[in-house]
Amino acid sequence: MEKKKVAIACQGGGSQTAFTAGVLSSLINQKTFDQYELVSISGTSGGAVCASLLWYSMVVAEAQSVALSDERLVGFWRDNTSRNVFESALNDSTVAMARMVGQGNWPEFHLGPMHPWNRAAVATLQAFFPRFYDLKGLLEKYIDFDFARQVSLASLPLLVIGAANVRTGEYRKFKSRTGGGVNEIGVETILASAAVPSLFPAVEVDGEYYWDGLFSDNPPTDELILKPAVKPDELWVIQINPTCRGHIPTSPEDIQDRRNEMIGNNSLFQDLNHILQINQFVADGAFTEEYQQRHDLKQIDVYQIGMSPELADSLDYPSKLDRSASYINRLMADGNTRAEAFMADKDSMRYHKNGC
Repeated sequence: MEKKKVAIACQGGGSQTAFTAGVLSSLINQKTFDQYELVSISGTSGGAVCASLLWYSMVVAEAQSVALSDERLVGFWRDNTSRNVFESALNDSTVAMARMVGQGNWPEFHLGPMHPWNRAAVATLQAFFPRFYDLKGLLEKYIDFDFARQVSLASLPLLVIGAANVRTGEYRKFKSRTGGGVNEIGVETILASAAVPSLFPAVEVDGEYYWDGLFSDNPPTDELILKPAVKPDELWVIQINPTCRGHIPTSPEDIQDRRNEMIGNNSLFQDLNHILQINQFVADGAFTEEYQQRHDLKQIDVYQIGMSPELADSLDYPSKLDRSASYINRLMADGNTRAEAFMADKDSMRYHKNGC
């Protein structure tokens, strides 16, 4: 029996995307990709990190004829946590300060990432905490980008990473496999997708400068549905920002948090609703058979894998900066649980246009 083809889209959200790592880790350990064929995966920001780690794990498994493992996903997030008393103190004070600013209890000074004071602070932190402030080095520890460029990627899932061109304002989708067979994925493309403008300078890739993929599709879905050589039967969205909230935010920090969630979800829901509309057109017979075959139009089932309500309701915007071990472990554990629930009852997580 032919396997169902699946695409996975990973939403961004800073440290909260450790939840995504937990979902993907669980899918690997449940042998999900023995039952389903993963044809493409996308991500922005922290979602791009997780998507890239899964993709490279598949590159290694294919190239070395070994079983697919979650060791890179787990290892990356283990190493991305505070691991001694000094890193913990720095992490906790950073999150606490962000909460005080959000609550209006501390003044906020808007200094760009290239301001001399900020650059001096970053240089000092990198000197005293080299492991804790080296995302580039951490990515290169778990992904050998040169090795990935030497491997034939034709039989592997397409990886798509979203970023935004600062100069032109255009969305850019970096791909592991283009029409000419070029692999555009490198450490700079992932850093570009994760470059939050208030925290990091724009990242140069091929002479252009890019910001966080959250300004782009969050996460990219069109490239998984409309343009790939192999279209999926199902799209699984790993969602960080909750669709609904049970209360109206009134405090400054709650307003900021909900605003961020809604902005992060806006482009995603537009894309998913577009897929549902095409599904309805196909079901209603709106296209001729020739047109459907020429454009490879078919109904695509869409699912959302989101955090448990208890966890989602307990998080705030500053928690996207939190890298304490207990917090990261909690997110990953919830990802494990939600992935298990999804595989046990997928219909309960089917996407509905206006559903909460």
